[in-house]
This record gives sequence, C-alpha cells and structure tokens, in this order.
Amino acid sequence: MALSGLDIYKLLPKTNCRECGFSTCLAFAMQLAKKAAGIDRCPYLSKESKAILESQSQPPIRLVELGNGEEKFEIGNESVMFRHEEKFHHPCGIGFIIEDSLRDVEIKGRIDKINALRFERVGQILKVNLIALEQKGDPSRFIEVVKLACANTSLGLVLIARDLSALKAALDILKERRVLIYPVKKQDLKDLAELAKTYNAVLVISADDLNAVASLILELSNLGISDLIIEAKGETIPERIWWLTQARRLALKKNNRSLGYPALTIVDNIDPFEEAQEAATYIAKYSGIVLIRGFHPYEVLSLLTLRQNIYTDPQKPLQIEPKLYPVGQVDDKSPVLVTTNFSLSYFTVLGEVEASKVPSYIVSVDTEGMSVLTAWAAEKFTPRSITDSLNKFGVKETVAHNRLIIPGYVAVMSGDLEDESGFKVIVGPKEAAGIPSFLKNL
Repeated sequence: MALSGLDIYKLLPKTNCRECGFSTCLAFAMQLAKKAAGIDRCPYLSKESKAILESQSQPPIRLVELGNGEEKFEIGNESVMFRHEEKFHHPCGIGFIIEDSLRDVEIKGRIDKINALRFERVGQILKVNLIALEQKGDPSRFIEVVKLACANTSLGLVLIARDLSALKAALDILKERRVLIYPVKKQDLKDLAELAKTYNAVLVISADDLNAVASLILELSNLGISDLIIEAKGETIPERIWWLTQARRLALKKNNRSLGYPALTIVDNIDPFEEAQEAATYIAKYSGIVLIRGFHPYEVLSLLTLRQNIYTDPQKPLQIEPKLYPVGQVDDKSPVLVTTNFSLSYFTVLGEVEASKVPSYIVSVDTEGMSVLTAWAAEKFTPRSITDSLNKFGVKETVAHNRLIIPGYVAVMSGDLEDESGFKVIVGPKEAAGIPSFLKNL
C-alpha cells in the first residue's frame, strides 16, 4: 500500500530547511504522497529513507512493453482495483494462437485476416495486438512458421515452443523484435532467463499457485530478469477469475511486489460465442493479455468494443474535435445540423446523415464531451456557445442560406438562438433515427 504523507514525513530529516522549495518538510511530504515532487529535491535524505521511498514510488504492477514500432503496446502499471476509483491505464492485449501443424497457405491466410482486424468506433481505431505461434511438430517446422509470420505481420509475437532448441532458433530470427516467450519447461528456467536477457524478450511465468509464482519470480529476479508476465491458472473460469483477482489485490492492497506483474490468460474453447464470453470475462477482470483461437470479425469486434469501454476514463467522456464537418458532396445549399462534441452523439448523427444520402454539414459544438441534454442542463450547449461555434467555424461564409437545424430535445432554445445567431432555426427530430426522413422532406 502506498505511503501516506505522514508516513513519508517520518522518513524525512525534519529540518524545514526549505532547500526543496517547500516551506516545511511536512508540505514536501504531502507533495511526495501526491507524486507532485521527486525525492531528489531533498539534499539531506538518508540512504535508508531514500531506498524506502524509491521502492514505494515504483508502480505496484510493473509496466511491460511488447511489440515494436507502430504495433508496440504497453500493459501493466495499473493502480486501482475498480475502474470508478480512477481509471485503467493500459488496455489488455488481444492475440490469436496459430498452430504450426497448419499448412503454410492456411497460416498466411489467418495472418492476413488477423492483420485486417481494424475497426473504427466513435472516432477511435480499434485493433488487435499479438499473434501467438504454437509448436506442435518438430523444431524445423516451427522455425519455418516463425519465418512466415515474421515476413507477413508487424504485430507482436508470442512463441509457444516445446523445446529450447526451437525457441532459440526462433528468437534468433526475431532478434529485432520484442517478443513474448511462453514457458517451455520449469527445469529450463535458467536457460529461459538467459535467452530472455540475450534477446531482450519478455518471459511468461507459469505455476500452479500464487506462492509458487512468487518463488519463481524471486528466482528470476536473482537471475537479472525484471520484465515478466504471469499466466493465470485454473481449470474453470471462476478459478481463473479468483486467481487474477487475488494477484491484483495482493499487488495493489498488500504491496506484494513478487506478484506485481501483468497477467496472461489463454482461452481454449472451440465455440466462438463461448470463447468470446470467456475472453470478455478476463478482459474485464484484470488480464493483461488474452489469447484466443477464433478470429471472426464479429467475435473480435465485440471484444475490442468491450475493451474500449472498460479502458475509457469514466471521468472524461469520449469527445471529438469541435469543428464544421462536411458529410458527402456538400455545397453552399447543404443543410447545417448542430450537435455536441460527445463522440457517441456525433457519430450517431453522422451515421444517420450518411444514411439519408443528403449532403450536409454538422457543427460540433464544444461541450466538453457532454451529450445534448446533459450539456444543455449544464449550460454548455446554449444559444451563446452555438453562436460562438458558428462564427468560429465560418458557417455563414460556407453556406448561402441562413437555416440551422437543432436537436428536437432543445427546441426551447430556438427563439433565443435565432436572436443570438441571426440564423433561422429549424427544430429537428428528437432522436437521431428520425434524421434521414427529416432531411429528405426538408
């Protein structure tokens, strides 16, 4: 558990020298507790106190990087058990297992389909992160598949090898990549540690219980390995959820550094619907990486959407850039619709305008990401704010008419908006679903 301001104060020299820039040591301690200042600002801190404070300043769950270039992503560094306490920071990585027993044409086809799993939702690009290559046959076949994957994807790679010779040869091929090594055999721990250090790879730790995991991590720490991922174990979904929850709780609440690492969970279910449900459970409950076998777009999109929702800051709604958006082949006679810059509101309106086939402009007013009624109640969506947006975005210079369409739910402001903006206000439908017919009959 993180030290409080008073706990930190007890470790300080209590000289009130002000050389740190604060009036008292207590004020400095409070800033340290909020992570608004660094311990290096105190010139008289003892070595023992500095070591304690440095240890406490480390994140309870280690940040681990995987992949390279544009496909690089981070997991870990989480600080809360529940999203509403703050937010979750680094989205769970989603990957797909491909066995080397498949034919080359099948493997390449799967890789191509996985590479194409990119979706746009409320202005954000959703994509997958990893491909796991699983050895089923002899080392030479596994190495061929590694070469095939290396040539056809830039996604992060996981090596699920059966023997050290195959793993070493694969790592030699992928030495420019930051890959994930799935454990081969526990008795090969020292050899695995050496490979991880040599090739700058991340190692997965797998053991039957949390105590055994802690022992393995201590042993690897003594071997100089710090970037690790722990596999969640259990025969059933409840057992794995218990495992993931306990590991997270011990790291965050009990400051158990030996369990402060991201977790990996493998879903082994051939039914795509059950697989998606199980994977969704682990995404929601603390898994840092989830590996599945299905790669159907409908299954993956559901998981990516869930992940997007879970890892969105609950205190900061999704929003788009406030500006004038043209939809279709617009001209100076095209209708002008007004909405807020809340992503869901804007993209809902956008979809219905596109469905109408009527080229139109959409004015996105800056409401700090609030929806229409919420922004209106908070006085963020007012005749003044709308008029300011119309002037800022040059709407009068863009169109040759003076008609403005507002959401039906805020029809009460139409008179004031006309007086404020000089536009003739037309009250549109209350629900976005009514926009197509409304525009066609305008």
